[in-house]
Amino acid sequence: MKAFFHQLFDYNFYCNRMIIELGTESGELPGRSPQLFSHILNAHHIWNKRMLEETPDLTVWQEHKQDAWEEIHYENQRSTFEIITNTDNFDRRIDYMNSRGETFTNALQDMLFHIINHSTHHRAQLAAEFREAGLEPLVLDYVFYKR
Repeated sequence: MKAFFHQLFDYNFYCNRMIIELGTESGELPGRSPQLFSHILNAHHIWNKRMLEETPDLTVWQEHKQDAWEEIHYENQRSTFEIITNTDNFDRRIDYMNSRGETFTNALQDMLFHIINHSTHHRAQLAAEFREAGLEPLVLDYVFYKR
């Protein structure tokens, strides 16, 4: 399971890195893309903190300047790899509080997979923002990444 999650998070890292590079090259991403990408980074950070049973430093919709994206992204990846590497029980259940103050419990493996799924969902929204602005979105499908 560790190898599988490492592989998924390598893919996630690659996709987000491509968006960061595009933003750096173009100077600005279209429409709501900066807000959506900040949200991807924030949510990853928040879920990492939940799995570590720590208090998040970022909020759900906090917007970051593009020049901060790379550092947040790298720290998210480092933290997630540390979580994956140091766990022996992916079924371990973790109690946490959501952004509305509600308490939930989920298995570690479900929390990890949620980060991947959530990021993919919002990257699809980024693709729609690109198309609406008349730009060709990045090809970030998993199968293309694996080729």
